[in-house]
Amino acid sequence: HAGAVARGRERPRRSMSTYSAPRTNFGQPPPGYVAGVGRGAVGFTTRSDIGPARPAPGADAPPGFASAGPATEKKATNYGDGNFDKFSGFNENLFGGGKYDKEDLEADKVYAAIDRRMDSKRKVRREERVKKEIEEYRKKRPKIQEQFRDLKRGLGDLSEADWESIPEPLDYSRRSRKKVSRIQTFTPVPDKILRQAGLGAGATQYASGMSTPVSGMMTPAGWSTPTGFMTPGARSGGWATPAGWQTPSGIGLRQGWSTPAGYATPAGYMTPGYATPGAGRKDLTQLGRARDKMLGIKLDRVADSVTGQTVIDPKGYLTDLNSSVRVQSSSDLQDIKKARLLLKSVITTNPKHGPGWIAAARLEQETGKLIAARNLIMKGCETCPKNEDVWLEAAKMHSKENGKAILAKAIRFIPTSKKVWLAACKFEETIEAKKAVLRRALELIPHSIDLWKAAVELENPDDARVMLTRAVELIPTSVELWVALARLETYKNARKVLNRARKAIPTEPQIWITAAKLEEANGNIRNVETIISKAVTSLAAHQVVIDRDSWLQEAEKAEKGNSKITCQAIVRTTLGIGIDPQDYKNTWLNDAEHYQSRGSVETTRAIYAHLLTKYSSKRKIWEKASQFERQFGDSNSLDALLKKAVQYCPKAEVLWLMWAKEKWVSGDVDGARGILKQAFAANTDSEDVWVAAVKLEVETKEFTRARALLSKARQRAGTERIWMKSAILERRLGNMTECQKLLEAGTHRYPDFDKMWMMLGQLHADQKDVGTARKVYRQAVKKCPKSTALWLCYADLEISSRQFSKARSLLETARMKIPKDAELWLAAIQVEERAGMKKVVKQVMAKALQECPAAGILWAYAIASDPGPARKSRSYDALKRCSDDPHVFVAVAKLFWLDGKQRKARNWFNRAITVNPNLGDAWAWFYRFEKDHGRKSKIARVLKKCIEAEPTHGRRWCRVSKAVDNSGLKTEAILKKVEEKLPTDLFSTNT
Repeated sequence: HAGAVARGRERPRRSMSTYSAPRTNFGQPPPGYVAGVGRGAVGFTTRSDIGPARPAPGADAPPGFASAGPATEKKATNYGDGNFDKFSGFNENLFGGGKYDKEDLEADKVYAAIDRRMDSKRKVRREERVKKEIEEYRKKRPKIQEQFRDLKRGLGDLSEADWESIPEPLDYSRRSRKKVSRIQTFTPVPDKILRQAGLGAGATQYASGMSTPVSGMMTPAGWSTPTGFMTPGARSGGWATPAGWQTPSGIGLRQGWSTPAGYATPAGYMTPGYATPGAGRKDLTQLGRARDKMLGIKLDRVADSVTGQTVIDPKGYLTDLNSSVRVQSSSDLQDIKKARLLLKSVITTNPKHGPGWIAAARLEQETGKLIAARNLIMKGCETCPKNEDVWLEAAKMHSKENGKAILAKAIRFIPTSKKVWLAACKFEETIEAKKAVLRRALELIPHSIDLWKAAVELENPDDARVMLTRAVELIPTSVELWVALARLETYKNARKVLNRARKAIPTEPQIWITAAKLEEANGNIRNVETIISKAVTSLAAHQVVIDRDSWLQEAEKAEKGNSKITCQAIVRTTLGIGIDPQDYKNTWLNDAEHYQSRGSVETTRAIYAHLLTKYSSKRKIWEKASQFERQFGDSNSLDALLKKAVQYCPKAEVLWLMWAKEKWVSGDVDGARGILKQAFAANTDSEDVWVAAVKLEVETKEFTRARALLSKARQRAGTERIWMKSAILERRLGNMTECQKLLEAGTHRYPDFDKMWMMLGQLHADQKDVGTARKVYRQAVKKCPKSTALWLCYADLEISSRQFSKARSLLETARMKIPKDAELWLAAIQVEERAGMKKVVKQVMAKALQECPAAGILWAYAIASDPGPARKSRSYDALKRCSDDPHVFVAVAKLFWLDGKQRKARNWFNRAITVNPNLGDAWAWFYRFEKDHGRKSKIARVLKKCIEAEPTHGRRWCRVSKAVDNSGLKTEAILKKVEEKLPTDLFSTNT
């Protein structure tokens, strides 16, 4: 059929219809044509179809024509519907058979340029988005190294001993165990090692008791001993030894051989002396040692087998010795043998290596063989005569007289060795002999600074001056020698010496600083600033980089050397070098804090002085400088500083008040009054100045003056604070009627000021007028609904009247007005506790912690109310939620106090007063702790710190400090009263 199709003839087909299409004759088909190949038809060609003389089409045959030659068959291309995609088209390469010409190359370039342009349009935005996505992913799933970052930082604090104590990681997997067990079980041992182990077993002791000198046998088996076991008689069975064994076998003797050693048994080998577990372990140990020894010998032979060159690295050998061989005592025999063998190889293969001889000699010295060590090191001296370390080690190992001779011999070989001459000087006993040695050394080595310094130290000042004069001529670049010579000279000669030194070394700042110190020591204060200024200018001209940090360190050194003027001159001259003018203020403040923390008082004072000359109108800088002077200076320096401060900042009320307070503390009350008068003139109608003036008069018991000042203040300043202070003064003096009038007038004038409402309510409560007090509080909470303290006073009034339901409703109303307030929740918990509702207490506590999870006062109360075993877990949760709350710190300190861990308790108390020094309750508990467990010095320290802090907060503290009877008490007295009223139970919830 295919052949007929190929020849263009078709067979007649039967058709169901009467119509037949006209047939077209296309002629003969082209060579290799297969009908229907375009739509997937398959045909075949026979020899008769092709014919014998038909040429085969080549590789250039068009598609659809089969190749008749030996060319490889092409895979049929599938253009069916199953291989078509609506978006990308056919999966086949439609134009795969075409040639790649210049037009295709140009089209590809155009498309590539378009792709690059489209890719660069939103590249920045896309990269930012990808970066954010990666950061979010890393936050959710951090890397392992990021998870252990904090632990890695802690590794920096580990000491070398801690690193050494870390165990090596081992592989405990089943696979490794099997491997190790196989290796240990099936490793064959060479016969040579077994034979050596058997020979060496005679030097050990066994449990059979055969190590005793019985019949001349010194070993368990008696081989190669005087017992005659290796004599010719033993071979014939005579055993004619000095032990007297005349029996054929020597086994059945009766003289003490029927012991548990087993020699009376038929064979004599099943005894504890031969087959005991202890003996077996000894044999295995010997086998292991013999194997290691053989392995080491073989390795040494292999290492030394290369002819013509050495394959041993001396430095590597020494490193291996330092790391693995540590001879700690003479009993460590194996390590000693290994070290000796290693060092012998070193000095044999590289005899010119000095450290090898030193290490070998030291090894012998450590093992107690001093003579061998001396011989070895002297052999090293002969082998390495130019190595000064070998000679020095030899001198150390010998006596003084022999050491002198050795060093004298060393000088013959290396006369220019500074170390050898200095060692020879140390071996001399008299000063004259040492001088002679050093002078001879200086003749041979005149340019050695160390030799000149050692020689000068032995001379008197006059001879030292002469020697230093010669030294600076020979070594003009040595700053130390020039400075030493200047110190020995008179003032005039010292100036000349330093001028010569400056010309010899124009780039050295130390000479200029020494010259400034010289001028200061001789009273020429004016020249100091000039010298330092010239120093900076001259050094800059000689291309020396002026580093302000190094100059400030020189200022610090000058301060330690009691050269204060030089220190101040260096600071003033170099403080602004290398800094932008806009960064002066912050940089200098940081410098002042840095050097203050280092204890450099004069350097810090000079920095503040320079700051104030540059920024004289900055109040905060004056305050910091005043605080510094108060801490490190005296009263005169502080007074002078504050006097300047108020001149440059007359409107700064804080500076006036600080100056007045310092005058009052020092006992000058009239001076304090005069300062406050000046403050009134500079700051008219200032509330702070009025209050300070009133406080001064009250503290000095001048109540009439205080009342008059307050009357004027109410007329001129007229603030709510002035009215409150007036009421407090009248209450302290016992004038309750006048106090009530002032409070009623003050609340009418300032209805939003809650403190006067509280004072008025407490005044009526103290007078047992609960109804009037309730009316006052009811009116007050309407005027000041956001005042927590006011709601608490109102609730306390109801609680004192046993009206728990009323107090409960008040606190609920207050929590609605002021949500998430920890004080109100704590008051609600205490109401339920005083009412005896224990179950309700837990419920309210849970709600409170849920609404205020970061309230330390609630967590502290929860720790106190929990039973003992649950307090630790509760404190852990509290520290996670409140990592810097003083109430929690005090609660944790009480836990350690209760457990008897005083040091930890003291640390937590210190944390509490550091975080919030204004919390008086923390100071009271700390004072109680030190009274129970501390020394007098620690008690005094806590008391001093509390007085400096002047705390004003805390429930227990305020209850004592604000009581009418305690008006005017100092901080020390208040602290002691609060401590006396603390409960004996550390976790008592009664406040």
